[in-house]
Amino acid sequence: MRSRCLVVSLASLFRRMPSLTCAMLGLALLVAHSPGARAEGTFTLTSASFHAGGTVDAAQVFNQDDCKGGNRSPQLTWHDAPAGTRSFAVTVFDPDAPGRGWWHWAVASIPATVDSLPENASSSGFLKKLGAVEARNDFDIDGYGGPCPPPGKPHRYVITVYALSATDLRLAQGRPALMFDHEIGTATLGSARMVVNYGR
Repeated sequence: MRSRCLVVSLASLFRRMPSLTCAMLGLALLVAHSPGARAEGTFTLTSASFHAGGTVDAAQVFNQDDCKGGNRSPQLTWHDAPAGTRSFAVTVFDPDAPGRGWWHWAVASIPATVDSLPENASSSGFLKKLGAVEARNDFDIDGYGGPCPPPGKPHRYVITVYALSATDLRLAQGRPALMFDHEIGTATLGSARMVVNYGR
């Protein structure tokens, strides 16, 4: 369909500008069909740990006080990042927590060559080996802190992967997640997200 529309539009152009040569018209068609001219795919996020709209498993739940889980950061994979991406960042945020919400995880400086994180990347040392830095979450812990809402209505957890135009956001390990969120926002080219649920 795209090719047909392109031919119609180029033919219309040729009628309006008869000085265009067949060679020029052919060149235009060649450029239009070159690999670089194709539309990019949609930036998407998937996970082996859970699925969009699903419930968080015990392995990802916080492990403190009356929350008993594995506190393992989720496995994440992303595809079709925007052109010009120089690094990635990941956040997990609970917008249903009282007040301004609750930051469970924020990590930045993930190299542009990386397109997935294994489960438990936060505490296993995987992220440190990549040179990534993790924020201090709202549990006052560096790295990942899983869901642990108060008893009652389940909360939503928004997992977002950001494609960034910069490699250095001037962020250091242990800085507040809110600071990470601000700096990530200044360099975002695109994002892919997933929402999961958890209640007690």
